[in-house]
Amino acid sequence: MKTIHKKKYKLLGLNIAYYRKLCGYTQESLAEKLEIDRTTVSKIELATCGVSLDLLFDLSDVLGVPIDKFFVFRE
Repeated sequence: MKTIHKKKYKLLGLNIAYYRKLCGYTQESLAEKLEIDRTTVSKIELATCGVSLDLLFDLSDVLGVPIDKFFVFRE
């Protein structure tokens, strides 16, 4: 992850956490649905790691959220 994009990753992580909570998932239950580790969900939400397009597509499907909604950043 490039340092210049850190703020965007943080906003993306906040959006993912928002929709996760809106759907009633814990990090653990979402991770189970996605077949990934809970710590990966945490790292994505905290912007301590990047996220692949494949995983974004999976998040969109599991959360029932159009993928573009993850990139509508509110400040």
